[in-house]
Amino acid sequence: MKSFAPFHFENNLTAEQRLFFQQHGIIQFKNFVEKETVAVFLREIQNVQHAFLSKDVKKVNGIPLKFGFDETGRTLIQRLAFTSHYSNVLSEFLKDPRFQILLELLGPYDGRIGENEKDGLVVNHYVNSPFSQFKQLGWHTDSPRDLFMGSRIQPMLNVGLHLDDCSVENGGLRVLAGTHTQGLMGLFFRKKYFVDNEPDPKEVGFNIEAGDLTIHDGRLWHRVQQSPVVGAQSRRRVMYIPFITGAYQPKNADSPTPFYHKLAGLKQKRDAAQAERSEKFALKNLNWSRLLG
Repeated sequence: MKSFAPFHFENNLTAEQRLFFQQHGIIQFKNFVEKETVAVFLREIQNVQHAFLSKDVKKVNGIPLKFGFDETGRTLIQRLAFTSHYSNVLSEFLKDPRFQILLELLGPYDGRIGENEKDGLVVNHYVNSPFSQFKQLGWHTDSPRDLFMGSRIQPMLNVGLHLDDCSVENGGLRVLAGTHTQGLMGLFFRKKYFVDNEPDPKEVGFNIEAGDLTIHDGRLWHRVQQSPVVGAQSRRRVMYIPFITGAYQPKNADSPTPFYHKLAGLKQKRDAAQAERSEKFALKNLNWSRLLG
């Protein structure tokens, strides 16, 4: 599989980095934060998760949380929204002056960090276990969400700070480089949104280390490949920071749930029911004498 060589961010965007991003719609910066900082962020996320679970929080500002179980059967939140609203450390991180430089990749549009908009600072927690509801993510782009919110598609970037090592062989991010320049037909119909998980001959993978930063254009087709291993080694946690444009549209506790999240919730329930039926069928048809003999 093809992969791109990463860059290092030295507090400015070079002409080479700008050109690379314009051509491919994605860029990776190595060691954007130190491993010690990653450990601090993971503790903060764990604290937020603990608070949500203890208070039985299901939604934040209208955005549903995604629940699942790890390899030990312990409950975890596999998609957190507006995480920085519950952590001063994470909120301060969004004020890192380097992000103001990286916002230039949205040019010629004026961009901002959407801490209080869209889904805020999102934390995705992928783990491959029999109980996980978040093992992979089918092909999609991020741009059509604006249509569900009643507005035209606005330029945006998804900025991911990776909190676990994840080699190409261990699954993780896959993109169709250059598709951010496609027309509307390609944006809507190149793949079946979220349903299609099949590898593409042209897809590009990434060798990620904890502390790396990836930035991709919202119009870029991408997916998350399921890890071939099970349990803790499959774990992949990413903080996603939205770089957005357009009118300021903050969310609050009274904000309605966007339609695309309702669809995702239905799919999650259907997948969970299917998995439960499969487990019951397997148990019913086990040849116990063969196993115990």
